[in-house]
Amino acid sequence: MKKAYHLSTCSTCQRILKELKDRNFLLQDIKNEAITEQQIEEMYAYTYSYESLFSKRAMKFKSMGLKEKNLKEEDFKNLILEEYTFLKRPVFIVADEIFVGNSKKTIEALNNVLENE
Repeated sequence: MKKAYHLSTCSTCQRILKELKDRNFLLQDIKNEAITEQQIEEMYAYTYSYESLFSKRAMKFKSMGLKEKNLKEEDFKNLILEEYTFLKRPVFIVADEIFVGNSKKTIEALNNVLENE
């Protein structure tokens, strides 16, 4: 299975998906189709950390005063489920691996896996 959680209004997500053209990803626009608890738990099974799935760059992170709070794993999970912008994106699941975020290193690792499948 190849799945991509992305935001259609995010230019970075659009650019990365364009680079991965014709890879037959099942796409889920997280703004239009909210992440379910089952999906976030599936992501957690790969990362063992809700915090690693959480975007601290989201505008609401500062505006909600979350930067000053001592958030726990369950807090990160609940915030992602409540507000789609808190998911670090894009998230790609390919076979038994997960790739979270848009760093050059992450996208290179994703491309390496895709080239070897």
